[in-house]
Amino acid sequence: MEQPRIVTRDEWVAARKDLLIKEKALTRAHDALSAERRQLPMVRVDKRYEFDTPAGPKTLSQLFDGRSQLMIYHFMMGPDWTEGCASCSFLADHIDGSVVHLAHRDVTLIAVSRAPLADLQAFRKRMGWRFTWVSSFGSEFNYDYGVSFTAQQLASGRGIYNFDKLRFPLDEAPGLSVFYQPHSSDAAGEVFHTYSTYARGGEAVIGAYHYLDFAPKGRGEDGLAFTMSWLRHHDRYDENYAVDPTRSYEPPARREPAATPCCAAHEQAQPATS
Repeated sequence: MEQPRIVTRDEWVAARKDLLIKEKALTRAHDALSAERRQLPMVRVDKRYEFDTPAGPKTLSQLFDGRSQLMIYHFMMGPDWTEGCASCSFLADHIDGSVVHLAHRDVTLIAVSRAPLADLQAFRKRMGWRFTWVSSFGSEFNYDYGVSFTAQQLASGRGIYNFDKLRFPLDEAPGLSVFYQPHSSDAAGEVFHTYSTYARGGEAVIGAYHYLDFAPKGRGEDGLAFTMSWLRHHDRYDENYAVDPTRSYEPPARREPAATPCCAAHEQAQPATS
């Protein structure tokens, strides 16, 4: 990293004001883009999806919890994973503080994964999170919203991620999807899909990244084997933590497949999506 010049206070103020002009332009451009995002056309959700929740089975409409807006973080944790994705966990560390504020702006924020509910609850307890996390196991929800891929899609490279054909390396991917239910008091009312973002789109809600963008050393990801290789689950940092710039991506550990399904729902491993 090249060190900045050392200057007088007056020179620093002049340079800072020049940068402020660009920051204000970016803020105005961001506001304009957000307004354009809100004007995207909506798509009616005609398919019935059911989720396994701590309160029992719920439909997509019921996940709104009486509000008109629902945001779902697609958390990478597959049915046979032994723990959640470290990068998704990094983002999830920012969710709890937002949930109560969003609820008072008519927004319900939850996470959805394909792992069985018991596995989600166990990992949630380990990480100390409080947000609602439900399972879409046995449904086509993750596949329909572009964050899960069948074995055939992975083998052929025909999966669609971030609105384009992409040979994604795993059967699970991250994303954020937004839904709208105009008649929020009607749990069986119409639901519309308004927005989804994938890949680096999720950075917008990772506050720690924005703090690092203010810091002299920035994110410090240049030269790493992959951008997030420095990350750990927050319970795995200790006094011996050190960044290994050669550390490559480590796929999630998976449990050995059981000889027989533990319950009837597990027989629905994944839909026959082409």
